[in-house]
Amino acid sequence: MKGILAAIVIGSLFFIFALLGFSLQHAILLGLVAFLVTLWTNEALPLGAVSILPIILFPIFGILDTNAVTANYSKSIIFLFIGGFMLAIAIEKTGLHKYFSAKLLSFFPKTSKGIIYALAITSALLSSVLSNTTITLMLMPIALFLSDNKKLKVRFLLATAYGASIGGILTPIGTPPNLILMGFLEDHHLPALAFGEWMILMLPVVALMLLVMPWLLSLGVEDESVEDVSHTVPKLTKTQKRLYVVVVLLAFVLLINTFMKQLFGFSLNEKLVLLGFGLLMFVPKIGFLEWEDTRTMPYEIIFLFGAGFSIAAAFSSTGLAADIAGKLSFISSLPLFWMFAIVALFVTFSTEVTSNTALTSIAIPIFYEFAKNMPQDEGAMLLMVATVAASYAFMLPIATPPNAIVMSSRVISIKEMAHIGLKLNFIGVIILSLVAYFVWGLLF
Repeated sequence: MKGILAAIVIGSLFFIFALLGFSLQHAILLGLVAFLVTLWTNEALPLGAVSILPIILFPIFGILDTNAVTANYSKSIIFLFIGGFMLAIAIEKTGLHKYFSAKLLSFFPKTSKGIIYALAITSALLSSVLSNTTITLMLMPIALFLSDNKKLKVRFLLATAYGASIGGILTPIGTPPNLILMGFLEDHHLPALAFGEWMILMLPVVALMLLVMPWLLSLGVEDESVEDVSHTVPKLTKTQKRLYVVVVLLAFVLLINTFMKQLFGFSLNEKLVLLGFGLLMFVPKIGFLEWEDTRTMPYEIIFLFGAGFSIAAAFSSTGLAADIAGKLSFISSLPLFWMFAIVALFVTFSTEVTSNTALTSIAIPIFYEFAKNMPQDEGAMLLMVATVAASYAFMLPIATPPNAIVMSSRVISIKEMAHIGLKLNFIGVIILSLVAYFVWGLLF
């Protein structure tokens, strides 16, 4: 109950202070968002329950009517996520993820620095297609028991958590902020990136971060042998081989689809492709799932998407995004590189204390107001910078689920995470801004 009261107090304070510079409706919306963000942060109510609250609160306070709010909970982009998660459940059920983990770990030397790189890269690659929460939970026991050295344990755990956050941006389905952006582009009839196009743009960011982040964690660590690491790769069972073929086929279809869009100007609807492959998991003699297996699907995250889309819609339709953009108008006069850097800094440090999904829902409509007055390519890059930066919060346990999970090990102190995470935040902003300016500018 204390958490709910705290959310009411914080929401009320935001409303009162917002009245000094905003209209009554905008102040109410800011107060409601502060109330929701506080509940997401302090977990006074279940995540799914808080995520449904906009359906009640927005109509009551005259922000959006009920139909306008509920439509955000059934957007087509959500079904892309559902299809992807059906595949992820099948991968977990068959144990194929253990094969992938062992295979990736086998490429690295059994030394302290080698294992830091191995955990970071394994976590990142698996988190690009599976839940970063699931991957962190799966790899944490491995990271925790590889060494008795406390300093090494801390570095191994951080490599796992940070790798999961970094890898999540590699695909459109890797992390909720990516889907929030895709949904926003769809709503505003803006060109959306194909699955492969997204990966091509994100690959330089992920690759550079996976070079720098493990190196940073390796500083001050003796490069000693870690004998407990097994490099034995389990043999694939018949079931796992069958699923392996399905996963490779999906990757091939998505790759071909990307080239079709580039070469011929048309392509398959990737939402239908992902959902189709997801439903294929239930077909007898082809698939691997029973309907009961979907009980593990994170429906609370689906509701969280709906809440995120609702907040974004409210910011746009009430004019609050344009109002805030006007107060931040100095950004639009900056050179493009510095615009990317300032936006990335603002989003990265803001998301340390709140849900990155909620923050993305707020930030994208605001920065879209700048994007509308920019060349289309530059505007799209600005929105992508804001989206990626929301996943690059490395300082505090409440910033991302992977951070919170490794903190639960009681091996890492908040001071240690904040000390290393602060450096990584700035490194992430620099890498993201440089890649956006020099690389994305050539590819768009």
